[in-house]
Amino acid sequence: MQRLPLHKRLLDGAQLGDSGWCLRANRWGGRWSLPCRYFAAISRLGDGLFWYVLMAALVMADGWAGVAASAHMAATGLIALTLYKLLKRWTRRPRPFASDQRIHALVAPLDEFSFPSGHTLHAVAFSLVATAHYPVLAWLLFPFTLSVALSRVVLGLHYPSDVLAATGIGIALATLSLWLVPGITLF
Repeated sequence: MQRLPLHKRLLDGAQLGDSGWCLRANRWGGRWSLPCRYFAAISRLGDGLFWYVLMAALVMADGWAGVAASAHMAATGLIALTLYKLLKRWTRRPRPFASDQRIHALVAPLDEFSFPSGHTLHAVAFSLVATAHYPVLAWLLFPFTLSVALSRVVLGLHYPSDVLAATGIGIALATLSLWLVPGITLF
């Protein structure tokens, strides 16, 4: 019998612990319409619309400094997108609703695989970079990012480990990008 690669064994092991949490969150979100609508709207905004509007607002409000911050966010986002797509193809982890018929996709997924959560990865990276440029935005960006991360589990699209891994990757990418740009620090 052929042994599974290490990354597949790790994801399968994580999935055993994740499934219960995912099922409970999904049932809670599907049970009452208000949480479902809230998380569906947050998830839709996290598709990119929120970040594009934020970048445009930074440019309009702060001129060239806003252009620099938006360019920094966009560059970090392109690297995040590349890494996210590579990881999805490499791990090929099925989404929770595809693995457990008790879990329902409360919105349509953007692609086939689960690991890592691209919405969470981008939200974390963008929030950290934007907040490094404009600390006053923390009150808006951190709750939004947390809502994006929670939405992915509640909507049945990701396991908690997908979201946690994406959070770590987003922090690492933002930290690296901030380290590479002189004069910009996080807090």
